[in-house]
Amino acid sequence: MNALRFRRAAAAVAVAATLPLALAACSDDPAGSGDATDDKSATAPGSTPGDTPDDATAMEKPFGPACASVPKEGAGSFDGMAQDPVATAASNNPALSTLVAAVQKAGLVDTLNNAQNITVFAPTNDAFAKIPKADLDKVLNDKATLTKILTYHVVGQKLTPQQLESGSFETLQKGMVTTSGSGESYKVNDTANVVCGNVPTANATVYIIDTVLMPKA
Repeated sequence: MNALRFRRAAAAVAVAATLPLALAACSDDPAGSGDATDDKSATAPGSTPGDTPDDATAMEKPFGPACASVPKEGAGSFDGMAQDPVATAASNNPALSTLVAAVQKAGLVDTLNNAQNITVFAPTNDAFAKIPKADLDKVLNDKATLTKILTYHVVGQKLTPQQLESGSFETLQKGMVTTSGSGESYKVNDTANVVCGNVPTANATVYIIDTVLMPKA
């Protein structure tokens, strides 16, 4: 009887000694696994930034039917124009030679080249050809009127295509231009079509248009 009691007491002591160790082990495991889970959940969102940079790059490219006629290489190419300030860049594009001559007559080359972060709506030679020759010659020889018209084509901020969808912007001439459209089809003042848009230069974004804009006052 005494031996039986002794064995039972020994067994009870053994259980009492091992129980705290088992409980401690059980309590440690969930904490460890929880920490690992938390670490994974904290880092997972950062590993999926999305394709925003690629999308943004795509939207920055020039667009429009007239872009096809821009030289692929040299100073008049998109890459070449991006290296020069806007008046210089325009002088390398044969389709803008009338505009460049007008800018030179008005003495605005330095003004445009030294401006920062502007948008230029640049009429093509065909746009100027829509104006009767007598009227165009008169404007080209009237520096005050010419300056007024040319500065009406310049906005003092760089405009993205998204901003053109439904916009109203003050020009350097202090008048307002309105824009509308979407995708790759935009109008300025409901009269001029953007034929090659979002063209970068060193200090400006250029939207080449098919009609000369006329300020209201």
